[in-house]
Amino acid sequence: MTLFRPTSPRSVAALAALAPVLAWATPDDAPFANPARLNTIRPATVEANWTSMKMPDGGRAAFASMSYMMAFDDDWGFGPGFYGAAKGNYGGIFTVGFTGQRRWRLSRNTHLAASLYVGAGGGVSSEQLRFGGGLMLRPELSLRTENGPWYTGIGISQIRFPSGNVKSGVGLAFTVGRAMDFASFSPSDAGLPGRSGRRTGLGFDEITLTGGLEKPRASSRDRSGNPRTAKVGKAGAELRQYIADGSWWGVEASGAAKGGADGYMEVLGQIGQDWALLGTPRVRVGGQLGAGLGGGGNLDTGSGWLLRAGPTLRWITPWGPSLRLDAGYTHSYSGAYRATYLRAAISMPLDRAPTLIGDDPGGTVRVQQLGASVMHLPRLRFKNGRQEAVTHLAVNMSREFSPRLYGTAQAGSAAAGSAGAYSFGLFGLGVQSDPLLDAKLRVGAEWLVGAAGGGGVKVGGGAVTQAEAWAQWAVSERLRLRAGVGQFRTVRGHDQSAPLTHLQLSYAFGTLQR
Repeated sequence: MTLFRPTSPRSVAALAALAPVLAWATPDDAPFANPARLNTIRPATVEANWTSMKMPDGGRAAFASMSYMMAFDDDWGFGPGFYGAAKGNYGGIFTVGFTGQRRWRLSRNTHLAASLYVGAGGGVSSEQLRFGGGLMLRPELSLRTENGPWYTGIGISQIRFPSGNVKSGVGLAFTVGRAMDFASFSPSDAGLPGRSGRRTGLGFDEITLTGGLEKPRASSRDRSGNPRTAKVGKAGAELRQYIADGSWWGVEASGAAKGGADGYMEVLGQIGQDWALLGTPRVRVGGQLGAGLGGGGNLDTGSGWLLRAGPTLRWITPWGPSLRLDAGYTHSYSGAYRATYLRAAISMPLDRAPTLIGDDPGGTVRVQQLGASVMHLPRLRFKNGRQEAVTHLAVNMSREFSPRLYGTAQAGSAAAGSAGAYSFGLFGLGVQSDPLLDAKLRVGAEWLVGAAGGGGVKVGGGAVTQAEAWAQWAVSERLRLRAGVGQFRTVRGHDQSAPLTHLQLSYAFGTLQR
């Protein structure tokens, strides 16, 4: 009996059987006379947990997490996730990594799960609190009870940074999750027309790049209690899903890119609504609410919890992308950080809300990849003047816009060396060749910009850029192995410039570009 499931084993089989029907088109619809069909429908799950621990400096903390896992078979799942401090005065501790999980069926509505999270990161380091190279391990054993697609669980776990002194005892962990499914086309269908009565891939409708300024209020303080009122420039990205006309939910992540707050990072969930303005559905005004975790960069966010609210103005262009202007107020729940913000955003469509096949105009299959990266920088410069080798662990995602052009994003942290608590987020564009050597080989190049900081690494205000040339080999229909070489540096000045080597393993799948 499958354990990573949308609702039941029969539903998975039924969805797979319906895949040709969901992608079917009538013969008189010429562009779709021979459409691409949904190739795979895998069970998946979104899982959150809460882990309490005692820190080496004597304080009490708790880590909150969010993970997305896709099933490889009936019992095994694997996927990306992040952990962030959510209790105590430790706001700003973040790690990014991957979780592998094995499940055993105990009864109709009960299963046992064994998980291992491997990530990298850290934050708010001190003489009493050291994260070493940044590598984090978190094993867990938990018992879960299912109620439809939802499940809750309780178990035991341990958090440890092997090269530092941050380590918890074995303690209780609490889990809540929701089972779903992951539908996709074959990567070999790239460029073909297709239809689907459901969202494909990760299920998001839009990806957005954001940039703006945040102005702290006079009451804001740094972690030493000193006033902190200098403007902070931020860069980030969002993923959004529309649940009704003008209504959405999503996730956003951003970091400091200017203003002397390098190392600041935030991850928030958001909901919002906007309405047509000026008699046209393309110009829309509304508002959004967000809540999540943030900290670092010597900003006092207390336990890390942030609340955010404000108006938003959106223009949906006739060409597909959307332009947006957001404003509002950020409030640290238990810290001394309050700020107003203004930011601009550009959004690229990925998918859209499901429609009946007869009403679906269809789209073109494009390849998307989700994977893990290891990057080695042999000469990274630190603020105290020394240079050391540092190895990063990152989550990466890319999406083709055309056969030759793609967008890409990376988020990761230091995992080996002495830069624990160093993290980065990058996004950009790449170009690639047509498939070579029987469609096994591809070469390309990409350029990314974003924010980075923490761990004592010298990055100026936090704005960084990275360029890379790469070669990729198709190990199987969906697995891709890529190797690349490039250069990492700060955007302004000469604070940092270092060569890098990059090894990446990705899972490729086809999604509709509508």
